[in-house]
This record gives sequence, C-alpha cells and structure tokens, in this order.
Amino acid sequence: MSATWSLPTRVKVVEVGPRDGLQNESTVIPTATKLALIQRLAEAGLRHIEATAFVSPRWVPQMADHDAVMRAVPRLPGVTYSALTPNLQGFEAALAAGAQEVAVFGSASEAFSQKNINCSIAQGLVRFEAVLEAARRAGIPVRGYVSCVLGCPYQGEVTPEAVAAVAGALFEMGCHEISLGDTIGVGTPLKTRRMLEAVSRHVEVSRLAGHYHDTYGQALANVLASLQHGVAVFDSSVAGLGGCPYAAGASGNLASEDLTYLLHGLGIETGIDLQALAQAGRFISDVLGRPTRSKAGQALLA
Repeated sequence: MSATWSLPTRVKVVEVGPRDGLQNESTVIPTATKLALIQRLAEAGLRHIEATAFVSPRWVPQMADHDAVMRAVPRLPGVTYSALTPNLQGFEAALAAGAQEVAVFGSASEAFSQKNINCSIAQGLVRFEAVLEAARRAGIPVRGYVSCVLGCPYQGEVTPEAVAAVAGALFEMGCHEISLGDTIGVGTPLKTRRMLEAVSRHVEVSRLAGHYHDTYGQALANVLASLQHGVAVFDSSVAGLGGCPYAAGASGNLASEDLTYLLHGLGIETGIDLQALAQAGRFISDVLGRPTRSKAGQALLA
C-alpha cells in the first residue's frame, strides 16, 4: 500500500451490543438471553464487551438486571467486561458486581447535555470526578464517551473545537480511552477528519476510539477516514442493534459484522471469527423478531 494507505495492523473492536444495542428495546430482554448473547460474542473472539449499564431502572428499564448480568458473564481468559457508570453509586455497584472497566458519558453539545442528563457540559464533568477518583483507588480503568461529536439533534452543528475541549477534559481527568460518538449518524469522512484533527491536538490518537452510527449510511466511510488518521479502536454493535432515540429514522449503531468485514478486507487483524459473530447476530435478531441490520451478516448466513 502507498503511504496514503498506512493503516493500523490491528484494531480493537469494542462490542457495545449488550448495553448500547439493547438499552432502548421496549420489550424486556430476559437476563438469560443477554448472557447467552454475551457468551456467543466472547466465543466469537470479542475481547472488549460492554455488558450493561449501572443506571436507574426508572430511566433505563432494560438495564434493571445490571447486577445479575455482570455477576454472571462468562469469565473467559482475555475478555474484559465493562459497564456504563454515570455516577459514584453506579460505579460502586459495578465494582461489587465484578466490572473490569467502567465508562462515563459526556457530550460535546450543550443542548444535548441539558436534555439527556439535565446539566451543563461543565456540571457533567464535575460529576465524573468522584467516579474517576474511586476508580483510581480501585485500580479500575475508566473510558470516556463523548456524544454528538459530528452533530446534535437539538442544536445542529457541533464544532470540532467543542469536541476537543470535552475529550481533552476527560483525558486529563484520567480516562484511558476516549470514544467519539456520532450519536445521530450525520457525520461524513471530511467532518470526521476535521473533528479528529482537532481532538488529536488534545488527546493522542492511540487513546481515541470511533463510535459511528449509520443513519445516513456513512459509518464505514467514517471508520476508514479514522483508520487513515491512525485510530485503531472502534465501537460497534452486533446485528446493528441500537441507535439514538433522539434521531428520527436512525438505523442504529454500526454493525459489528460489517465493521469486521471491512477490517479483514483491509488486512487488519481483529481476532474475531466473522462467521461466529454473524451467528451471534442471527441469535439476537431472532429473539427480537426482526432481521439483522448487518449487510455482512445477511450475506454470510444466506
């Protein structure tokens, strides 16, 4: 390949299907089904799985079984299970249940922050300080999510500088990895590149992850733009589960099968068995009573 195509040789895929993919499902998914999905994902070679969220069942009923899920996940060698923990209470519960990594969730959009977590961006960052301090004492790594990095359902455009400011603050606070989320899937490769250029001035590229939604069919194109920038970590959701409830018509997260197919086609190692991953996608799609959103999954299992 030419210098223009100097890509990472290996990529870490963070599977967010069990949490981000299922959290907005209206029908309660049994704990046993969630665990069966997680087992299939781990056996397919996923080594970083976001299993659940330690949040109030009042706000996210689907995650009410967070403790049961985290305690019962298959503890396979080399597999790290993480959980979303927006506050100290959630962190302490996740730690007690055996979470090996936790995540906090901020926004680059002031309007989205107010609507989503009822506080300003600055107030949200202050809330995370207690979680980061407790995690440091416990030796638990913390991942930082930044939402609306390429657009917001309420305020529209979000500047690269706004994204960089929040990402930099989370990194300085102690987050070991910053996941940059195109929450409503409006990003394009050029917007992605400009955003990454701004963020990279505050956070080294090796600490960045891409989390792209596929509302306009641009997720894989944004992954490629990110790979060319040196990003080597990407979030995805098996069968394309999930999406943003604030984005009308959003088609969901980037499917893990489609991401893996692209990466393998570029000669990039992932450690993932694509056929087994597609089978995991079929399993959960059958449970939900709808076809997989993954084009690769559809083709592999045809």
